[in-house]
Amino acid sequence: MRFRTPWMRGVSACAMSLAVGLGGAAAQEALPTIDIDAEARRPGAGGGAPGFDAAKKELPVYRDPTGQTFTSIDAKSFETTPLFSMVDLLRYSPGLSFKWGNGPRDVVISIRGSSARNGFGVRNIVMLEDGFPITQPDGLSRTDQLDPHAYSGVDVYRGPSSALFGNYANGGAINFRTPMGRDIDGFQTGHEFGSFGYVNNYTLIGKEVGPLDLYVFASDVRGDGFTQHNQYDTQTINVKATYTLSPTDRFIFKGLHNELYGNLSTRLSLNQYYNNPYQRGCAVGNSALSSACGLIFVPQNGVKAPNIAQSADQTGAHRNDRRDVFGLRWEHDLDAKTTWRTQFVYDDKDINQPTGSTAALNDVPSVNASTDITQNGSLFGMEARHFLGFYFNRARSTSYTLNVLPYSNGATGALTAKTESMVQNIGLRGREEIALSPTVTAAFGLAGEFNRTAVHLTSINYSAGTWRAVEANRAWWNIAPEASVTWRPDSEWQVYARASSGFGTPQTGQLTVTQQGVPGANTGLQPQRNTGVDAGFTWTPLPNVRVGLTGFYEWYQNELLTQTPGAGLQSYTFNAPGSVHRGAELSVDWRFLDGWRLMGNYTYNNQIFTNFVEQLGPNAYFDRAGRQTPGVAPHEASARLGYDVAGGELKGLGAFVEYVYKSSYFIDNGNQLTLPSYGLVNLNAHYESDLPGNPFFLKGMTIYFQVQNLFDRTWIASANNISDSLDASGRQNPGVVLARTGTGSIYAGTPRAFLGGVKFKF
Repeated sequence: MRFRTPWMRGVSACAMSLAVGLGGAAAQEALPTIDIDAEARRPGAGGGAPGFDAAKKELPVYRDPTGQTFTSIDAKSFETTPLFSMVDLLRYSPGLSFKWGNGPRDVVISIRGSSARNGFGVRNIVMLEDGFPITQPDGLSRTDQLDPHAYSGVDVYRGPSSALFGNYANGGAINFRTPMGRDIDGFQTGHEFGSFGYVNNYTLIGKEVGPLDLYVFASDVRGDGFTQHNQYDTQTINVKATYTLSPTDRFIFKGLHNELYGNLSTRLSLNQYYNNPYQRGCAVGNSALSSACGLIFVPQNGVKAPNIAQSADQTGAHRNDRRDVFGLRWEHDLDAKTTWRTQFVYDDKDINQPTGSTAALNDVPSVNASTDITQNGSLFGMEARHFLGFYFNRARSTSYTLNVLPYSNGATGALTAKTESMVQNIGLRGREEIALSPTVTAAFGLAGEFNRTAVHLTSINYSAGTWRAVEANRAWWNIAPEASVTWRPDSEWQVYARASSGFGTPQTGQLTVTQQGVPGANTGLQPQRNTGVDAGFTWTPLPNVRVGLTGFYEWYQNELLTQTPGAGLQSYTFNAPGSVHRGAELSVDWRFLDGWRLMGNYTYNNQIFTNFVEQLGPNAYFDRAGRQTPGVAPHEASARLGYDVAGGELKGLGAFVEYVYKSSYFIDNGNQLTLPSYGLVNLNAHYESDLPGNPFFLKGMTIYFQVQNLFDRTWIASANNISDSLDASGRQNPGVVLARTGTGSIYAGTPRAFLGGVKFKF
């Protein structure tokens, strides 16, 4: 672990002292917006068919597909807010929910409950950065490598979107956007600091020089964490370079590097959380502390039983990971209306993760190549945009699973498994957007994709003295259609309806355990599919009022779930035939008085199984039809009320109060155990100023201070789903039992914390 030195802790304090000593408040920019359903407010809105104004034609199709349920977030709305993780940047996009994963910035992002079953990272969502994929070909994305200070905005695509984004976009997609160098035009430094040893020092450098536009971001983040054994240390570098070779040719280079070290505490049962949410006094593990501390059971000799109880401190549970992404795109204008784009991405994820009783060592190099043509033309005499693209991606991986040694700081013992795998996707996608009339646009999309997944597993059971080799090889064809219609009757209203589909193929690890709970080929699995319909509107009666409302109904088929065939056997993956996800998403942005602003969003999720019989033992089956899908809260909301002084000597001074709410929800398929709801209040004060002509070449500064969780509520920030269990008579155990036995689930959220920051623009 790389610990912070005293001089590093002093950097932010020195920066704050400098800021306080600088005077002369100048003009403040107008408050930025969160662009809800951005299509309705693009230049030319109301003056032509939706999607065919000049500004949109300059963008690639993925940036704002007509008819897509879509939110564009401008990061300027959060200039005066501490940004620890992507949660702080994405909170006001409707339809999204979050839980903490494994590590300081590892966030499980879910669109309409799409990734709720995941314990770490992001699945069922395709993630991109500046149009370059950062989801690896196996469908896993991580937010560890993303520092929210690096971005100028985020695009969120809600609902099944495989017609445009391919495999694993059965919940939607997210595109993170970095600024152009000319937008920085110099350099900026930022320094955030706060409770529990948190420090983030970062720099943005940008400049346009002739045909070259260069943007560079670098940050160093450190902290002690608020839970026992949660120190972290991570560095990020993010580069984008755009070179205009000629009026018709542009090259864009993308580079992303992240180094992460993070200690990990143990996830808790609900009772353990109630007794000791922050795991105080849990540095030494033993069975006598099991009611208040999470325990890790490791082989005493590093090979096989007997096992001994250890704490996360004693085993040294941690993550030590590296991520490198390099991409290059060539954009060539064939003529004034036609652009050909070709790009290549190399993405390598290298992990060392002794996170529990075993350690995972894995290197996943992958490649992703695509080429597409976009033309703004006509079809049957109607204005139209044509898009056709081809893509290929592939990942090969060799991973090792080893026992963790007791008292070892992450040192490993015997090898228990070696997995060699390959995932490959190749596909073709097309899209037509047609102006049926001056106020109506129709869009049609279709993707066809071939996936091949192969895995060779070698597993060793030292207690049984057995060695097994499992080989599984499967291929699937998938297609994903999409259709939408968008109507803009006037400049105030935009109405749309959309039908779409998404798919996600099984993961390699799901193919290596049979339905009998032993190692073997489980190649009967089918890809999970999501077919949905959306309908919604955006209403902008005045320039300072914007309301968006969307309703959705989605049908999941062949959802990939795990279940238990019996004691002493491994859980296996199978296809649950059906569930439905339905709900509504509301967004409001209202500047009701000079300087006042109200932002808010609300998401309603009602998700139930419609066809699912779960196995909990050799002869124990339970019909889950009508049960709520676990891990999905029915109600989530965020609201921010703020005031910024609009003029005079105090111009730039402001404050806001924020409320974040999440309702109670189940975390088991049988709906026996419910987690409590929470409501958090955050309070912020800030000051922004331009400083032209000062002797330090300083163009502007920002100072802010925020109290997170003002009333010091104890709340659950992360809860992995748990398995139902049976009593001695074969009946399902009630929630009171699961609250005690359902360990390995819960992380507590941040107690009251004080955060501050200062930014300088040169």
